Amino acid sequence: VYRCFPCLYPAKSDDQNKQKVRVNFSLYIYANYTSTSPKLSSSLSISSIDDLKSNYFLLKNYQILKMGSSLSLFLNPRGSVAVPPANPGLGDLPESCVASVMVYLNPSEICSLAMLNRDFRAASSADFVWESKLPINYELLIDRVFGGVDDFSNKLCKRDIYARLCRPSYFDGGSKKVWLDKGTGRVCLSISANGLAITGIDDRRYWSRIETDESRFQSIAYLQQIWWVEVGGEVDFPFPAGSYSIFYRLQVGRSSRRFGRRICNSEHVHGWDKKPVQFQLSTSDGQQATTQCYMKEPGKWKYHHVGDFTVTGSAANMKVKFSMTQIDCTHTKGGLCVDSVLICPSEFTERLKRF
Repeated sequence: VYRCFPCLYPAKSDDQNKQKVRVNFSLYIYANYTSTSPKLSSSLSISSIDDLKSNYFLLKNYQILKMGSSLSLFLNPRGSVAVPPANPGLGDLPESCVASVMVYLNPSEICSLAMLNRDFRAASSADFVWESKLPINYELLIDRVFGGVDDFSNKLCKRDIYARLCRPSYFDGGSKKVWLDKGTGRVCLSISANGLAITGIDDRRYWSRIETDESRFQSIAYLQQIWWVEVGGEVDFPFPAGSYSIFYRLQVGRSSRRFGRRICNSEHVHGWDKKPVQFQLSTSDGQQATTQCYMKEPGKWKYHHVGDFTVTGSAANMKVKFSMTQIDCTHTKGGLCVDSVLICPSEFTERLKRF
C-alpha cells in the first residue's frame, strides 16, 4: 500500500521522519468517521484523530471522501456513526470512494492500482476518472483527426477513448500524426517531410526521398547539394490550452548499414559550418519566435528547437507556421537529412535532450 499510495503519506520533514507516521489507504478514510482513536493498525503511530487530520493531504480530501456511498458505509440506520471493522482492508473501500481518489492520480498509477483487486479494477473504469485525464477539448481533437465523435462516444468508454488517443493516429493523407502522451494526457503532433514545403524537392539533382526505419514516418528527405535551403510548413489544429515547443528532427550525413552495423556517409556534407541555420515560427494570434544554430555532429539525429508558443483557449484552432532557412548563396550546402517536425508540450524539452 505504501508503494501504491506515496501521495497519501506526509512530506518528509525532520519532525515527521522521527515520528514516522504511516497511514494506509483504509485507515485514513475510516478515521474521518470516528470520534475517538480506533486501533486499526499495528503500524499506526498516531495517538489521536487530531494528529491524523493535521496531515494536509488527508484534510484536503476530507470532504471528497464523504461523498456518496463512502458516507453511508459508516452510518447505521439511525444515523449514528457505525464502528468500523476491526481489521479493515482494501476490499472494504467503496468503489465510488476509490474512483474519487483516482482522479488525483496520473494514468500510470491508475493502471497499477487496477491490478490490486476486482473493486479497484472496476473503480479504474469509471468514466469521470478518465474524462479528467483527457484534453478538455478532446471531442474537437477527435473530430479533426477521425472526422467525427459519434463512433467514439457511442462505442467506447472514456478509458478506451484515452487508450485510443494515446496511439499515434495519422491524418491529412498520412503526412501528420497526433497522439496523447500516456503519462500526462498532453497532445503531441508530428509532421513528416512529405508534409513540409521544401524548395527544390521535385528536382532530383538537389533532393531525394529515402525510405528508412530511422524515420518516424519511414521516409526522409535527403539534400545532396543546393544553394538555397528552405524547409517550411504550417498546421491548423485544435491544441488544448498550454505552452508548446516546435522542433525540427534533422541529421547531418546519411545513415546506412554495412555488415549489420550503422554507419554514416558524410560524402555530401558541406557548407553548414559557414553560416548558421535560422528557424522561425509565427501563430495566427501574432506570436513569433526566431532561433539559429550551426549543424554539427554528423550521423546523429537531433531535435533543433524552433521556439515556443502558448494556447490560451481550447475552443478554436490555432494556426502555426514554421520554417528552417539557410539562404546565403555565397556557398552551397549538402548532406542533410530532414525527417519531421515535432510539436509537443514545452515541459517535454528536457526529455528530448536525451535523444
